[in-house]
Amino acid sequence: MLPRGTINQIVSYLPSQNIDANRLDSLLLRFFGSPQSGWIDLGCTLISKGDFYYRLTRSKSAMREVKLIPGETMFFFFKDIARIFEIQEDDLWRACKNSPQCIEGNFVPQTYKIPYGADAKDIVWYLLDYSKKAHQDFAQKQGIIYGSQKWKQILSKAAIIQKEAADAKEMPIISAVIDNRIKKGMPLQMDGSLNYGQYSHDKITPKRIREDQSLFNTYKYRGIPPVPSGSVSFEALEASLNPDRVPYLYFVRTKDGRHTFSETYQDHKNNFKK
Repeated sequence: MLPRGTINQIVSYLPSQNIDANRLDSLLLRFFGSPQSGWIDLGCTLISKGDFYYRLTRSKSAMREVKLIPGETMFFFFKDIARIFEIQEDDLWRACKNSPQCIEGNFVPQTYKIPYGADAKDIVWYLLDYSKKAHQDFAQKQGIIYGSQKWKQILSKAAIIQKEAADAKEMPIISAVIDNRIKKGMPLQMDGSLNYGQYSHDKITPKRIREDQSLFNTYKYRGIPPVPSGSVSFEALEASLNPDRVPYLYFVRTKDGRHTFSETYQDHKNNFKK
């Protein structure tokens, strides 16, 4: 790993890494150009001094990939980052606390390529900077002010859709069910809202529903939770804004993982029995 600094400072740093270097090497390095700071993949371990300095100025940073799956929570995303980049999970949460944007739902789910050796602060900044630009672009195209209360509600609704829908085709239907239940003053009663934080992969049981006192419990509290329960894909955001025109109020999961939708409670009970 190369620190930030002048060529003389970089050459002075190399002996601390068990690399044979002296002041005269500054001239050699200056001839090839200025190396970038951070972790660099030289591609081999045994090379001549001239080739070493040449590669310092031409080699790219060693990159590693980390994937945020749609619907996943920061709790597990940070665990993956800490494991892949060999950093402390607590450092990521400390870096997160220093940014008001570092909250659930503000990370765009996708595969990120990040230089190996980046510290927790730089990683969190990069993820949030990329996600903010992507969300701002989406919001602008939809005529919505990014960061507004409306935007936050759209994100929170989309998070439920993300957790509940079997695929992208079901998302606009789930979106409609949410709107229809809210219009009738019904609680949403959706398990996906309870898959927040450390409970992202837990099966929701009657006991959990009774004991969970958080605002994510849509069995106890009406309306959409004030913050998202996980990361949100752009398909879920689209569905949040554009629900299907259907009268459904209920749905039940079938054996193939999809859902059967119904308008009346009696039909819902019959579908549940099936």
